[in-house]
Amino acid sequence: MRPLSQQSSVTSGFQPLSAPNARNPLDLVNLSPLMQITSGRVETRIALIDGPVAAGHPQLSSANLIEVPKQMVGSCKLASSAACRHGTFIAGILAASRGSEAPAICPGCTLLIRPIFPETTPANSSIPSATPEDLAAAIVECVDAGAHVINLSAAIADTSFRGERRLKDALNYSAQSGVIIVAAAGNQGSIGSSAITRHPWVIPVAACDLMGRSLSYSNLGNSIGRRGLSAPGTGIISLAVNGQTTTFVGTSAAAPFVTGAIALLLSIFPNAKATVVKQVITAPFGTRRATVVPPLMDASAAYRAMRGVGSSGE
Repeated sequence: MRPLSQQSSVTSGFQPLSAPNARNPLDLVNLSPLMQITSGRVETRIALIDGPVAAGHPQLSSANLIEVPKQMVGSCKLASSAACRHGTFIAGILAASRGSEAPAICPGCTLLIRPIFPETTPANSSIPSATPEDLAAAIVECVDAGAHVINLSAAIADTSFRGERRLKDALNYSAQSGVIIVAAAGNQGSIGSSAITRHPWVIPVAACDLMGRSLSYSNLGNSIGRRGLSAPGTGIISLAVNGQTTTFVGTSAAAPFVTGAIALLLSIFPNAKATVVKQVITAPFGTRRATVVPPLMDASAAYRAMRGVGSSGE
């Protein structure tokens, strides 16, 4: 299991976009209108299965962070580790304070932190990894901890039949429990699927640039195109472990935009069924697809579709 983003630079200020017509990442996927309605409800729980998070970052000081019980110690003891930097970056997209340089999509929600990547790997070395069995166990723990949506900015590698079976069972458990799973599609630039992205309950997320064009390194495939979404995966600024900000590129940076949109919808429509929310975020108007490239997420269209089915979302 590897994180699906790469750090490009550290910055204390906003970096200008390279293309003259490039858009703000939040506006590209129409998240800004939902963010004006709500910053999220504390009762809405997002599980972040990733690296540990530097909870002491000033922009996370008011965040509702809960560490899910586990054997792995994940408190960012080694701030320079790739695991800590990755987990903190993804957490910032979701839960940083509004007004920070990070997207800060739903800081009012509760973030369940379930570290899965160890801190033993330095940031400039190979990316940390975890087994499919570890991921399966983390998914089950997050479901049992009351998560409403799980963000997986990771993908499996070198899996065994037994590991894939356990992972499938965990994904099935999430589906049976009504816990939506959003997963990064991967950065190998390949056409295909994995045990995660081909599962019918998972929403795979491919990466696009800030003009909505698919990025060459983003994985694509039939299951990704049929059931997934595209979201910005470049030019994203979020939190660094040193109290500053940093930029990453990759499908792991794209996935939390979808996760955050789902959390906002669940905050606005707290009685909505997970199946309905999953349907409106992936296909708000019931459009069938036959492409390997998923459409760009439209959070505002999903909100309008939710209003159309009623406040209960049934």
